[in-house]
Amino acid sequence: MAFGGFEQHGDSKPMAEINMIPLIDVMLVLLVIFIITAPLLTHAVKIDLPQAASHPNLTKPDNIQLGINAEGTLFWDGAVVTKSEMQRRMRAAAGLKPQPELHLRADKTTQYQALAEVMAEAAQAGLTRIGFVSDPSRAQR
Repeated sequence: MAFGGFEQHGDSKPMAEINMIPLIDVMLVLLVIFIITAPLLTHAVKIDLPQAASHPNLTKPDNIQLGINAEGTLFWDGAVVTKSEMQRRMRAAAGLKPQPELHLRADKTTQYQALAEVMAEAAQAGLTRIGFVSDPSRAQR
């Protein structure tokens, strides 16, 4: 730390370091002032609000279980459907409010092509909430 002096030497140089102590003191004083005054700045107005009892009407969207086995057979909620029937049902489900979730259940030996086609059909129909269902108990074996 550099200190200035009153000596009359010819070799006195200007102080090149910033004295941080006064700056830190000022910042600590301001911090204490703000800590003390901050709780005083909250204004609470006492008003009598009307009492109402209501329960939110939460409608959970349904989900559609769409299964694909290894041969490519489609199952809509457990019932066998054709590809055209699946497309029709997807378009009808996309128009519902709230839109149901599409849960895809595919056999592990199902061709990716069949799964990709079903996902493309769902996107074309307007279904935006698509999820894959797996069996985590079998993955641990």
